[in-house]
Amino acid sequence: MKPPAAFSLVELLVSLAGVGLVAGLTLPALQAARISGACARSAGQLRQLVTANFAYAAEHGTFAPAMDRANQNRWHGRRTGRTGGTFDPTQGYLSPYLGQSRSITLCPLLPARALQGSSFEMGSGGYGYNAAYLGGTPGESFQPARPASVSNLSTTLMFATTALARSGGLQEYPFAEPYFAPTAEGRPSFFLQPSLHFRANGRALVAWCDGHVSLEKPARLGGPNYYGGKNEEHQIGWIGPEQENGFWNPSRSPSPY
Repeated sequence: MKPPAAFSLVELLVSLAGVGLVAGLTLPALQAARISGACARSAGQLRQLVTANFAYAAEHGTFAPAMDRANQNRWHGRRTGRTGGTFDPTQGYLSPYLGQSRSITLCPLLPARALQGSSFEMGSGGYGYNAAYLGGTPGESFQPARPASVSNLSTTLMFATTALARSGGLQEYPFAEPYFAPTAEGRPSFFLQPSLHFRANGRALVAWCDGHVSLEKPARLGGPNYYGGKNEEHQIGWIGPEQENGFWNPSRSPSPY
């Protein structure tokens, strides 16, 4: 009885090349599907935050405050001390409207391993709130806006994917910062550090005041910040026009953008 024929070296190399080709064709598709699924889950979490904020407004007459004067309570949690203490992500202004968990799930596009160390800002899930115009108002940082004051629901940013770059990497950051800090009259005062994080294949997920979520390209990326972070390297910046703070400002003039 003859022994079974063995593969020749050439046949083996051809087979391995075929396997490599199939893997090369399959892996990008799998990666794209993974990112698409993560985007869908993240968009769902952003819509939940918009729904929770309107539920808060129905009960209290205003959107949820971004924070309180004591710097202990925030929209996404509460800490026991003004400058330290334990942070509880189930005791934020929106917590009663977030279901049984009372907390925000970490964005699937922001792996926990990307976050370096701990921060008071943990608990926001990698999402930021429009604190300048909704969680507060120009000139009144602790006075949230009323829903009726939002003239452009479909083009006013409420929440978005955010992060803060620092020397060690990234950390959660709970505010979606506009281009500049507005005065009580709405005029620009000084530029803010950007926080919109374009982590979905170079796009940021933005939840608008009418509840829809979209993927947005950066209009501008930030430079090095005063925390030692590199905004451009981490894809952190702003969307839309700078004029009148663009999509952050619910009372801006109509724009052709």
